[in-house]
Amino acid sequence: MDRASGHKRVSQRLYPPIDPFDQRMLDVGDGHRVYVEQCGNPDGLPVVVLHGGPGGGCSPAMRRYFDPAIYRIVLFDQRGCGRSRPHASVEDNTTWHLVADIELIRQELGIDAWVVFGGSWGATLSLVYAQEHPHRTRALALRGVFLMTPPELKWFYGGGAGLFWPELWSRFAGLVPEEERGDLIAAYNRRLFSGDLPTETRFARAWAAWENALASIDNEGLGGEGPADYARAFARLENHYFTHQGFLGPEQQILAPQRMARIAEVPGIVVQGRYDMICPPASAHRLAAAWPRARLVMVGKAGHALSEAGISDELVSAMDAFARVLV
Repeated sequence: MDRASGHKRVSQRLYPPIDPFDQRMLDVGDGHRVYVEQCGNPDGLPVVVLHGGPGGGCSPAMRRYFDPAIYRIVLFDQRGCGRSRPHASVEDNTTWHLVADIELIRQELGIDAWVVFGGSWGATLSLVYAQEHPHRTRALALRGVFLMTPPELKWFYGGGAGLFWPELWSRFAGLVPEEERGDLIAAYNRRLFSGDLPTETRFARAWAAWENALASIDNEGLGGEGPADYARAFARLENHYFTHQGFLGPEQQILAPQRMARIAEVPGIVVQGRYDMICPPASAHRLAAAWPRARLVMVGKAGHALSEAGISDELVSAMDAFARVLV
């Protein structure tokens, strides 16, 4: 039994499954409607969960990192993915639209400030949001840090990770003509937005499979394929954001000193898998070095996935610790 609340932990990591007490579709403008749900304690400590991708969508498992007796847990599907509509749309879909959506959700729910929890792209978005709205951010819990920089994109789509998984890289890169392989993000972009649904679906599945196969240290390159509609939204949105380098201009780079100064007083935990093939640990290390109130936890024998045992343990422990000091 957990001492703080009496809720029994499952597998010594996650809290038991829970259902939302509130679900709604929120009109955020520009023709977009986003799915929002709330779980846990309606009067509890608010936390907003920012999923990965872009385009990954939230899942029921993401509710389980928080003590439901203490936390008011807010999850939403970002523009164009999950249950949000229109599906797989990249129109009016940028980092800055999503930051505005997060603020609209906060205001709609009557929340003054909240803890922000995100991994991978969700960590990117968490940092950008916190830098824009530090007074609305009580703490940050980040996993698998991705800073949306050219070296990170080059690592994963330019052959770096492929040095460790040459057979999977050959399959991913081999779908496009050799003369286009110097820029696979651009090559896939032409096909993911071709207007031909079978072509878009084929290349979306390949894009998603490359990432899924490397997500967990336990996968051994066997990530499997998700449903076609999920893969299409995931791949189109990721590619759209990566093509535009996250819509972060020179003055908006996360580690720019003037932007890191905005969150200097925000406490944070950074949980990073030592063997993360998608988001190598160097980015988490650089972030922690530039952020006085951040604590970096490097998890041995762990990769990128939220579901990995060591990463789950550290995140649940971090959220329990935040509850003790923030409530």
